[in-house]
Amino acid sequence: MLSPGERTLRSRIGAYRLHATHDAKHTTAKARQAFLDRFLDEVDPSHVLPEPERLRRAEYAKKAYFTKLALASAKTRRKGKATKEAAVEVGEDA
Repeated sequence: MLSPGERTLRSRIGAYRLHATHDAKHTTAKARQAFLDRFLDEVDPSHVLPEPERLRRAEYAKKAYFTKLALASAKTRRKGKATKEAAVEVGEDA
C-alpha cells in the first residue's frame, strides 16, 4: 500500500508524462467546452434565443461567475490577513 506522499508522487509522475507526450489543449478540450456550455444552458436552457444573443448572455454569465470567485477569494485573503495580524498582536503582547 502506498503512503499519501507516494501516491502524490506517483500522480505527479503521471501528470508530467501526460503533458510531455500530449498537447494540453487537446487533452482538456472536452472539459473546457463543457464548462462553456454550462453558461449557454444557464442563460437559455430552452435554446430559443438567437445564437448571437445566447453567446452574448453566456459571456456575461461567465464574467459574473469569475467575478463571484474573485470576491470570495478577496474575502478569504482578507480573513486570513486579519487572523495573521491577530496572531502577531497576541505574540507581541506575550
